[in-house]
Amino acid sequence: MDCDIIVLGAGIVGVSTALHLQARGRDVCLVDRAEPGSGTSHGNAGLIERSSVMPYAFPRSFAALLRYGLNRQPDVRYSPSFLPRIAPWLASYWHHSSARLLEQAAQAMLPLVERCVDEHDHLVEEAGLGHLIRARGWMDVYRSPQALAQAGDEARALDRFGLRYEVLGAAELHKREPHLGNVVAGGIHWHDPKTVLDPGALVRGYSDLFVRRGGRLLKGNASTLRQQVGGWCVTAEGREIQGREAVVALGPQSATVFRELGYRIPLAIKRGYHMHYAAQSGAVLEHSVCDSLGGYVLAPMARGIRLTTGIEFAAPEAPGNEIQLRRAERLARELFPLGERLDAEPWLGRRPCLPDMRPVIGPAPGHPGLWFNFGHAHHGLTLGPVSGRLLAEMITGAKTFTNPAPFGAQRFA
Repeated sequence: MDCDIIVLGAGIVGVSTALHLQARGRDVCLVDRAEPGSGTSHGNAGLIERSSVMPYAFPRSFAALLRYGLNRQPDVRYSPSFLPRIAPWLASYWHHSSARLLEQAAQAMLPLVERCVDEHDHLVEEAGLGHLIRARGWMDVYRSPQALAQAGDEARALDRFGLRYEVLGAAELHKREPHLGNVVAGGIHWHDPKTVLDPGALVRGYSDLFVRRGGRLLKGNASTLRQQVGGWCVTAEGREIQGREAVVALGPQSATVFRELGYRIPLAIKRGYHMHYAAQSGAVLEHSVCDSLGGYVLAPMARGIRLTTGIEFAAPEAPGNEIQLRRAERLARELFPLGERLDAEPWLGRRPCLPDMRPVIGPAPGHPGLWFNFGHAHHGLTLGPVSGRLLAEMITGAKTFTNPAPFGAQRFA
């Protein structure tokens, strides 16, 4: 055997899993065809989202369904030709978004969300990446007093989770973000989350820590994974790499492996875009800001101000387009004085999502020595280190910090 465990995928989830296994004495090979953090982990809004205690649910009201059905909203867009393919998954998502099942999902996810900042803090300190992290929280902003009042009620309904937040009127909000436009009536400042100035650099920094500890980072093709006597092997660096166990942590590409092995896990893709902008002369954005009207985030990043869009349902392999980005950009220019675009073209990312709003973390039911860690939807950056810890505890037989049963692949049997 070349190693104890092969981890497939060098995004935030795979790198974090490799680090936690390594810290527990396992010899790990981390395999990816691309550079660490260059996929979905690179393009997000950079939020370590401690305040996201309720999963993103499918809208249930008739008015909301009608509004989204018209396909003119900036926060959610669908490709009409793709709708027949995704319709069964959307129906399951709608089913799991009932009040009862949503509460079940929230309770299952809560132990992971509660530990997300602490797990990042530990790795950030060890990797020496503190310069990439800001502890300022982030803000939801609203364009009408009515929307702000409703958001305040919804925030107070989360008081049982012990979150720290402030409801800000327009004057208070402009004291903290003086360059926001007058279109805002106020906002909610969530204090528990942290933000990342360069998510891709954070993942690369974590992978560098893995290598410094003695781990092996290899270029390879995850689709070549196969079971053999006593373990698993994959082609990397021009030869077969053998390990006693293997972890599939490939984010949106995980299906290329588990489907070949006979698993019918309903992993779908929510696409999203980002673009970087300069700020107009003298304008500064101090916090990451989410515009509730458009479902986009403006985040101050190392490269500039990153605008990340909401959700696009389209074929994963379809070429990108600017429809949703242009809708969001039009609203964003009302919110903040954005300057010129800094990227030659929009970045397109693919979020791996499951209809019950929980990732798959745990053993592959029909293949001893194979483990899964994928499907983190909008919160891969947030949950990478904590889900890596949970899986490493399971693999090494340690006491797990929470019950892993809600994340088992067998729930889709």
